[in-house]
Amino acid sequence: MTGPKPWEALGTELLQDCEIFRVSRTEAVSPRTGARHVFHRIDCPDWVNIVPVTLEDEVVMIRQYRHGLREVTLEVPGGMVDPGETPIEAAARELREETGYRAARILSLGSTSPNPAIFGNRVHCYLGLDCERVGPVMNVGAEDIELELLSRTELRRVALEGGVDHALVLASLHFMDLRREQGEP
Repeated sequence: MTGPKPWEALGTELLQDCEIFRVSRTEAVSPRTGARHVFHRIDCPDWVNIVPVTLEDEVVMIRQYRHGLREVTLEVPGGMVDPGETPIEAAARELREETGYRAARILSLGSTSPNPAIFGNRVHCYLGLDCERVGPVMNVGAEDIELELLSRTELRRVALEGGVDHALVLASLHFMDLRREQGEP
């Protein structure tokens, strides 16, 4: 195999444990030059996003305040995969907690790396089909969520106009569109 090769890690030091992520510093050797470099990495549990589509073909979206951006955002339900939980179980749980909906079927759309330069985790994307409201929004922890139902056409327009600003949500929506182009749900 030609091209870039993996770097040799000489040692890793935990710098900070921030509850939902850890920051570490690794010294590594370039396989091309032999030079040593220091890299920082953020380790998190894997994440999930689920695009819930109702029997009426509307997408269940959520609005919530995001402290990083300091704004209210429009997103699909999602969150961290809890210990002992599979990604699909986490997607079903997040859907129920954040929307009060349950999906009759959950299909994998794929997974992706949030940012391979500094993150070591993955986001698993799912499509929830034939979703029905079975209870209230749970607003777990510090969440304060409101629902918004959009047709797929409206959602595409809103996303193109910048109304969906979360890169991982846009990745999930793109995966959904790619699946539909292949003739799948």
